Amino acid sequence: MTNKQELATTMRKFYVISNKNKDPEQVCAKKICDYIINAGGECEYYSSDKIQQSDDYNYTDKSIVPEDTECAIVLGGDGTLLQAARDLNELNIPLFGVNIGTLGFLTDADMTSFGSAIDDILAGNYEIDRRMMLNGRIFRKGQQIYENTALNDIVINRCGNLRVIDFDIYVNDQYLSSYSADGVIISTATGSTAYSLSAGGPIIQPNAELMMLTPICPHTLNKRSIVFGAKDTITIVMSDNKRVLEERIATYDGEKFYNVITDDKIVITKSDKVSSFIKTNKDSFLQRIREKLM
Repeated sequence: MTNKQELATTMRKFYVISNKNKDPEQVCAKKICDYIINAGGECEYYSSDKIQQSDDYNYTDKSIVPEDTECAIVLGGDGTLLQAARDLNELNIPLFGVNIGTLGFLTDADMTSFGSAIDDILAGNYEIDRRMMLNGRIFRKGQQIYENTALNDIVINRCGNLRVIDFDIYVNDQYLSSYSADGVIISTATGSTAYSLSAGGPIIQPNAELMMLTPICPHTLNKRSIVFGAKDTITIVMSDNKRVLEERIATYDGEKFYNVITDDKIVITKSDKVSSFIKTNKDSFLQRIREKLM
């Protein structure tokens, strides 16, 4: 099942967030802001002296985004846009990604094409693409110890040594299978072109609502991905056939980390939150796949 893309109205008030590692002097941010202002819109971009240092974000501090912002323009690569999707989610404003990074699956334009895209947004000639997110809760001895959301994926990996890790998978409280592997990826359709793809998972239309389980280098002949519905609950129980209290790590979109140990449970469901992206690029999903991967 897919989310329908929504037709939208004209926008006038923008806020630009740029990856300070890729745009250290904010040259790209200023160029986009100047373009919007010259086209009759309003625009601000973050200033480094406004950013409060935090373990929760690098340059996506929602507290400095003006309340009347209609669109947040995010400059960077997919990682920057993933971070913004998570950190700015409560503001309920759509994101428009401009690629100044590498692959840029999630971004809609780059610095050579942003002008025509901005013109389309100012004219209301765009769609809002809503993407499902994941919620991952970690339990230890029956008590929840951590919770976060992810747009791409939640990954359980080994930590520190090269031994495989053991885990049991339950779906809707029903036992599915046990694995000895380097780890496991639970991804959305958006995340199907990320780590899951590298681990052998399929490419899925990005606005489909589903969850996909992909083991990482399993010690078994069966290493296929399994697709589940958006309403399902996937529970990963950290077991250990070697009777050693091993430490593993749970990663949310490659950004947020939490260490897990034997007998911990990671419960993954569809999040109540969604990420909204502005789409002006008329290329089909298949065209973008060909451009990025071929």
